Amino acid sequence: MNSQERLYDVYAIGNALVDIEYEVTPEQLTELKIEKGVMTLVDELQQETIVERLVTHQGGRGSGGSAANTVIALCQLGGRAFYSCRVASDETGRFYIEDLCRSGVVTSTQRHAKAKGITGKCLVLITPDADRTMNTFLGASADISVEDVDEEAIRQAEYVYIEGYLVAGPSSGAAALHAARKAREYGTKIALSLSDPNIVHYFRLAMDELVGDGVDLLFANEDEAKRMAGTENLDEAIESTRKIARQFVITRGGKGAVAFDGTSLHMIAPVPVQAIDTVGAGDMYAGVFLYGITQGMDFPRAGRLASLAASRIVSTMGPRLKPGQLKEILVEFEAGEK
Repeated sequence: MNSQERLYDVYAIGNALVDIEYEVTPEQLTELKIEKGVMTLVDELQQETIVERLVTHQGGRGSGGSAANTVIALCQLGGRAFYSCRVASDETGRFYIEDLCRSGVVTSTQRHAKAKGITGKCLVLITPDADRTMNTFLGASADISVEDVDEEAIRQAEYVYIEGYLVAGPSSGAAALHAARKAREYGTKIALSLSDPNIVHYFRLAMDELVGDGVDLLFANEDEAKRMAGTENLDEAIESTRKIARQFVITRGGKGAVAFDGTSLHMIAPVPVQAIDTVGAGDMYAGVFLYGITQGMDFPRAGRLASLAASRIVSTMGPRLKPGQLKEILVEFEAGEK
C-alpha cells in the first residue's frame, strides 16, 4: 500500500493526559522538592498536594500528552491522524476526547466511554526562564495495553509514532512494542520520540527493546540524544544515533536542529525568538516535521517549517497554538520559500 492509498499520515499511541499549567518560581520548585526541568511520575495524592499549594497560579488546560500534542499539530495543518490512548469515563476524560476530536484527530471513542478509573493529568510547572517541569499522574493512561492498539489503523498509516514515555510502564511498554511489531508486519514506518532524558536513563533496557534493530525515524532533543549515546559530545551522539535510526532529528533549542535523511546531515537554523514557555516545543516540532515529510517535503524544508512553528509555540503559553494559527504559519512559510 503506497502513501497515497493510506487513510492516515500518522497513527500515534501515547499517554492521554490533561495538561494543567502553572507559573512558578525556582524557589517554589525547591520548596515542593520537585526536580526542575524533567518529567516526574507522581501518584494522585502527591499531585493533589502540589495543586493545593499552587491553586492561585493555575492557567489553562487542554488535551495533552506528548504524542497527542504531535498529532494535533499535524491535523491542524491538514494532516490525517489516528490516536490510541486511554482515558476514564469521568468529566476530565470526556473533556479530553472532545478536545481531541475538535482538533481533527480520529480516536476510538467507544472504548473510552467504558473505561473506569481517573483520567491522567500532567501539572506543567513553568519557570521564568521558560523551562518546563512536569509532574504526571498517569491515572487511566497507565493501563493502556495491547488491547488499545488499533491494528487496522496502523495498517492504514504511513507512520506509527510512539512516545518514549510509554516504556515507563509494563502495560504501556507492551502496547508500544505491539504497535512497533505490527508496523513492521504491515510495512508501516516507525517514528519514535525519546521523550525525556530521565526516560532514557531509568528505562534504558525497555527503550533498547523498543528500538530493536532500528527505527525509521527518531526524534530527540540534544540532552536525550546524548543520554541515549552515553556521551556529552554532540558529534558522538549523532554517530551513535545513526546506528539505531535510519533517519533522525535532534533538536537543539535556540541552536536549531540536526536532521539526517538517511544520506545527508542537514543543519537546520533556529528562528530567533524570546522564549517564555518551552512546553510542547518538541512535540510541535515532531508534528510539523511529520506533516512536512508526509506531504512530500525534503528534510531541510520540513525542518525549516518545524523550526518556525516551534518558535511560535515557545513564544506563547501552552503546548498548542490556537486553531488556524498553524495554517497561517504554513502560508507565511510557503510565501517566504518562494
